[in-house]
Amino acid sequence: MFTREEALERVEGARSPADLFGPFDAARTKEAHRLVRALALVLHPDRVGADDSRAHAASAKVSQFHRMWPHSDQVVMRTARSAYPIAGRHAVGSVANVYRTDGPQVVKVVRAAALNPLLHAEWDALRRLGRLTDQHPWLRPYYPRLVDESGDVGRGERAFTVLEALLDGFVTLADVRRAFPGGLDGRDYAWMHRRLLRAVAGAHRIGLVHGAIVAENVLVHPERHGIVLAGWTFAVTEGERLLATDKTICYPPEVRDGHPVTSATDVHMAHTLMLDLLADNEHRQRTFALGCTQDNPARRPDAVDLLTEYDELLEELYGERTFRPFALPRTGA
Repeated sequence: MFTREEALERVEGARSPADLFGPFDAARTKEAHRLVRALALVLHPDRVGADDSRAHAASAKVSQFHRMWPHSDQVVMRTARSAYPIAGRHAVGSVANVYRTDGPQVVKVVRAAALNPLLHAEWDALRRLGRLTDQHPWLRPYYPRLVDESGDVGRGERAFTVLEALLDGFVTLADVRRAFPGGLDGRDYAWMHRRLLRAVAGAHRIGLVHGAIVAENVLVHPERHGIVLAGWTFAVTEGERLLATDKTICYPPEVRDGHPVTSATDVHMAHTLMLDLLADNEHRQRTFALGCTQDNPARRPDAVDLLTEYDELLEELYGERTFRPFALPRTGA
């Protein structure tokens, strides 16, 4: 059973019948009918009243998409090795959109061919991280896994990446921030930041700078206390300049001044994020973060050293480490 807001979010976010019902499959017609009925229970004009224009429009859209669904074209992304039928959009990023498939993968497609070099940079970064995690398997949970890629594409065509899907139970730190507008309890953010530091430190071991550590690029599994550092399209080797920047990101001074980036750049961004997520009354952790966001990169601590320093702070604040359940609050209608 959907709430009104859940139904509106699902319908208004669908750009095609496949977004709403998945790829057409005659064996799934009963499932599609059930979804239509479930949405109609909360969106139909007889239910919501004459003044709910959003619900009226959404109800009409459901009917239209349901009629179109058997005749809609299936988009299939093909590589030299396989084919990946698209089952609907999952997320929108600053460079690319991520689409679900009918298998255990997602496909990340740049929104314009001019952005292809950024996806090429991500391929390189994910290959390097793959080799790192082959040598150090304990780091594997912290990074996306590259499954396939488009390879070279024709002029004007868009490159794409095929990744192992991280859908079930995962949200972004941006979702967490929206769910806790007053900021997080330091005990909750502690496990997230410890794992984020491990991901950052692991990349720095191989000379890789992420370059875009923002809330939208950190995936969180609340129940399992999982963290995945995603969004490697801006990644470069330490000592290089970023290939591009995003106007929505608050960068450290060296990026704004057009200088080469180092591991200190990621340290600054990770702790700017920390300041953004923590509640205002988390004074000790916020002071720790401020020490990592100094303007001079040479004065910022190294991510590997920070792992020990942060653990020492947490022990001083909270004592022996214990598992603390975490969940996003449920939203009502």
